Amino acid sequence: MPHAEKLWRSAKRLLRSEDGQDITEYVLLLAIIALITASLVTAPMSSVNKIWVYGNAELSSAVTTAAS
Repeated sequence: MPHAEKLWRSAKRLLRSEDGQDITEYVLLLAIIALITASLVTAPMSSVNKIWVYGNAELSSAVTTAAS
């Protein structure tokens, strides 16, 4: 338990200091960038899925026609 207590005290000291504020700001900025990136990546997913489904259907149709 002493290790956890030492870690907790270090975290509190870091958050109180100016350096801790800088780190907190960088973490928040990184979180915002990650959310924006995730939204930009997931937005076109349905379009990609539609193209994939269409291509799969066309290939299945071609295989069926060629096998006949």
